[in-house]
Amino acid sequence: MVTSCTSSPAAEPRDRPGKEDDRTSTKPTPPPTPVKLSISPGNKAVDVPPGDPITVAAVGGKLTRVVLTNEAGEQVKGQLSPDATTWQVAEPLGYDKTYTAKATGEGTDGKPASLTSTFTTVQPRLRADLSMNPLDGQKVGVGQPLAFYFDVDITDKAAAQRAIQITSTPAVEGAFYWFSDSEVHWRPKQYWPAGTKISIKASIYGKNFGEGVFGNDDRVAGVTVGDAVVAVADGGTHQMIVKVNGKVARTIPIAMGKPGHETPFGTYVVMSEHTDYTMDSGTYGVPADSPLGYRTHVDVASRMSNSGIFYHSAPWSVGDQGHRNVSHGCINMSTENAAWMQSISNKGDVVVVQHSGGPRLESWDGLGDWQIPWPEWTKGGHR
Repeated sequence: MVTSCTSSPAAEPRDRPGKEDDRTSTKPTPPPTPVKLSISPGNKAVDVPPGDPITVAAVGGKLTRVVLTNEAGEQVKGQLSPDATTWQVAEPLGYDKTYTAKATGEGTDGKPASLTSTFTTVQPRLRADLSMNPLDGQKVGVGQPLAFYFDVDITDKAAAQRAIQITSTPAVEGAFYWFSDSEVHWRPKQYWPAGTKISIKASIYGKNFGEGVFGNDDRVAGVTVGDAVVAVADGGTHQMIVKVNGKVARTIPIAMGKPGHETPFGTYVVMSEHTDYTMDSGTYGVPADSPLGYRTHVDVASRMSNSGIFYHSAPWSVGDQGHRNVSHGCINMSTENAAWMQSISNKGDVVVVQHSGGPRLESWDGLGDWQIPWPEWTKGGHR
């Protein structure tokens, strides 16, 4: 149990102040007061989360000295407020360690007071590590969700969400959605505006995520949104219309999935971009040496789903592109058009597939976040 402790010196008799001259003052001077000190966590507290605030406060006066030391007697850094009424720890504490805080203060009556608190931090049952997509310094497309992957299941999902701070310029409305007990995404209500600057601060260290699981290392990232590149691939017209910042930049002849291999329809987010790539049906469970398998080298390929949907160069189907669907589900286009697409785009760009005759793209397949309507998204997903 984490508690706070307080201390106040005994008040000593003081001379009764004389009567104020009503002609010179209408507001009486406050009487001097003794200082009251508090330290949180309190003395003998145990299982203190090292990510929680460690605070010393003074009421009725100010702090004159605060020292927090570890088991080796080394001083922990702290920050005193400008008015000297509060002090907070300014560096991470360790897990399963004992610390001692000693504070002195002085009241407006000029009298000193002191207080000591010794407490022990928690020993986690498990420490949760976190990985993220995108990473620091990356440029992404307007459809890019912010994906967070814990290496253990998280029980207190609200605590995890509080630990992940997301800000942007310009500001946008957004929300978290849990795809599983260990994977949570954050996306805006609408596509990011082109040029948005995104700041991610996952301050998970020392945070309690429930059932003995505590955060391990913090993660930070600064991300930039590039141009608004949105492509609409139509299985009926066999054309892909590519818009950049709202204007049509190119119309590309394409071929999508043939009967029995129809491309799932929906809103895809480009996951990664590749050159000199080998398309292998084994990556989605069809052995390359089976009757329906393949292993084909291509010059340009951009992944759109975990289940093996790419847009890629396909010189062997140029004669079909713009006329009929002949692929195993991918979007075929010429090498020149595929290279142009990659030259103007980033991961996180949007590809909308329509009139393909295929099933609906699953939201969990790759970054299919936009497949979930906003009212459903704001319910938070897996709980």
